[in-house]
Parts: sequence; structure tokens; C-alpha cells
Amino acid sequence: MQTNQILATFCGTLLVLGLIAFFLGRSKASRVRAAGTSMHAQPDQYGWFTVLSTAGPAVLVGAVGAFFMLWMGGDIPSFYLLAGSLIVACVGLMAGIYLVKPNFHARKAIEAVVRFMLAGAAMVSIFTTFGILISIVGEAIRFFQMQSFWDFITGTTWDPGASFLVAAGRGGEATSAAQFGSVPLFAGTFMITFIAMLVAIPVGLLSAIYMAEFAPEKVRTVAKPVLEVLAGIPTVVYGFFAAITVAPIIVAVAAFFGIEASFSNALAPGIVMGIMIIPFISSLSDDVISSVPGSMREGALALGMTKSEMIRDVVVPAAMPGIISASLLAVSRALGETMIVVMAAGMRPNLTANPFEDMTTVTVRIVSALTGDLEFGSAETLSAFALGLVLFVVTLSLNFVSVIMIRRFREKYRINNL
Repeated sequence: MQTNQILATFCGTLLVLGLIAFFLGRSKASRVRAAGTSMHAQPDQYGWFTVLSTAGPAVLVGAVGAFFMLWMGGDIPSFYLLAGSLIVACVGLMAGIYLVKPNFHARKAIEAVVRFMLAGAAMVSIFTTFGILISIVGEAIRFFQMQSFWDFITGTTWDPGASFLVAAGRGGEATSAAQFGSVPLFAGTFMITFIAMLVAIPVGLLSAIYMAEFAPEKVRTVAKPVLEVLAGIPTVVYGFFAAITVAPIIVAVAAFFGIEASFSNALAPGIVMGIMIIPFISSLSDDVISSVPGSMREGALALGMTKSEMIRDVVVPAAMPGIISASLLAVSRALGETMIVVMAAGMRPNLTANPFEDMTTVTVRIVSALTGDLEFGSAETLSAFALGLVLFVVTLSLNFVSVIMIRRFREKYRINNL
């Protein structure tokens, strides 16, 4: 039998064993209860506990075996692994039936299992973070063994040159020394992100204030879903819009004022990226502003404030932790955007403060380095991991700063449950 057939058979058998376990556990608990003995849980709860004792260990054994084969390089035939899991399921079925007794707290046992599952779900983000670090750090260290870390951080020229020839053992054919100065890449990333934030934060926050404080219910019901549709549009569509529509308009406007602008400029992707992330700020800020207690609004109005003053001096400061979180989410989204930049700003590392010139971002260079026919061990390919590591550190630092700011605002306004 093929592996997928064996897996389908395993899942079907485990499902049947689970049904058998549920009915056997519930029927035994019902018989004990019918005999006049007090039970600590309902018969259905004993049935579900029996299902957990049957399926839980079997799934755990299968997962451990799969992890051993995939990550540790073990060789366990699929048939024997799944057969062993089913044997464990049968043993768990018998143990679950045995534990259906008047003095056994099935409800507490189920709650303990659920609590363990929830704790495991909460740990996913932590393990994911460590997984990201493990997958990046090793290759980044290989890159820094080839290139100077200081030159990478402070260099102003990104020119991989013929580094791929060196990796292929043909270094003698290289005509120029490779330069991996990341400053132009991060400068382009931060400039385009800054332009996007100049568009997204004012528009998103003002639209959220309007939706939460001024818009009639009929307008809010229609306008909010329409605004959130922007978040579902593919980024490649935004890229077409930036390259075909926004960039020519920018060039025409710049020419009208006597400014020379490239069709592949940083301003176009920044503006379009800002439009793209407006829903992130608007929707989250709207929810946070709506969560400000009504008593704060009523108290401010009772003291003689106008509605605009109340929003400016009471509602917005009280909702500031959530607004900061929404803005941080938008910044992270902008930092990781690739397609719009490729289509509208180009791929040339250009260190400039002029947003009318072409430039590129870190994520674009990462994609460029990891695609094509380059040798994986070349410095150009490994530079993608170094760029990813630095970008990860930058994003983590932004998260850290935002957490500090959020805590300060919460302490100031004593609002902990927004």
C-alpha cells in the first residue's frame, strides 16, 4: 500500500476507535449512575475522556515518529509507525474504559487536556520565533565569515559582482571585488515605508474616528466593509496600479513643477503601499476607539468640552495603545512588501534622499538573491540570510519600542482593558 492509503486507513481506523470509545465510556458511566452511585461528571464527559485517552496517545506517537523521521533522519516504515500508533490507541481505549469510575473526575481531566492544548497553542509563536532564528542565523554566520560584518552594516555600495564565480571555484575570472554594503537597501526600505506611513496613518486614523464617532449606522454598515476590501486585493494588482497609473501621474506632476522624476521612483510604491495598509490601521483603530468607555465621553462633554475636543483630548489618548499597535502592524506589513516595490520602484540599490529616483528594498534583494541559478554557497545567495537577520532584528526592535510606549500610555490613562 502507498503511504497516503496507509494514512487514510489509519485516520479511518482511529475515527472508528474514537466512536467506539465514546459509546463504551458513556454507556459504562450510565450503568454505574443508574445503579445509584454518585458520579463526579456526566456520562457524556466520561465518553469524551475515553475518546481523548484513545486518540491522544496515538496521535502523539505518530507525531513523535514523524518528527524523528523528518528531523533526526530516522528510518521507520510508515506501516509499522501507524500500526504502532493504533496499538497505542487500543491500549488507551482500555485504560479509558477502566478509569470510568465514580471517584474519577473526568471533567477535570478533560479540562487539564484542554488547558494543555491551549498552552501549546500559546507556545507556537515562541517556537516559531526560535525557528526563524535557527533557520537564519546559521547561514548568516556563513556569510559573515566571507564578508566583513562592519562593511555589511556601514557600506554604501551593494554590488555582488562576480561572487558566484568565486563560489564555483572560478574566482580567477572575477573582474571586480564584491561589495555588500546594506545601507542603500535599508535606506530604500525605510524611505518607502515612511512614505507609506505618511499616507496610511493620517487617512486610516481619521477614517476610524469618523466611523466610530460621527458616521451614521447606515453609512458605517456600508463604508467599513468597502474600506476593508482593500486588504483583500492581491499585492500584484497594487503593483500594476503603482507602475501604470500612479508613477506616470507623479512624473507628470513633477515635470509640471520642473522636477525630474523617474518612472521607477520610490514615491509611487510608497503611496500605493500606504493605500494598501489603510484598512489595517482603520479597522483596528476603529475597534479600539469604539472600546473606549462611554463614561469618559459623557464626563468630558459634561465638563463643557465640544465633541471635537472630547475626541482629541480624551478618546484618542485613551485609545493610543491600540492605535500604536495598529500602526506597528502596518509598519511591519510595509517593511515586508516586495511585489509593489519590484514593479514600481525597480531593483537598483540606490542610496539617495530623492524619492523621485528609483531604489529598492531589503525584501526585493532577498528574493533576487534566492532565485535564479546562483550557487547556494555563494556570498550573494548567503547575503539574503544576513539581510533577513538584520531585518528581523529591526522589526523586533520596533516591537520592543512599541510595547514600552503602549505600557506608558496605559499607565498614564489607567486603561488596561482596551
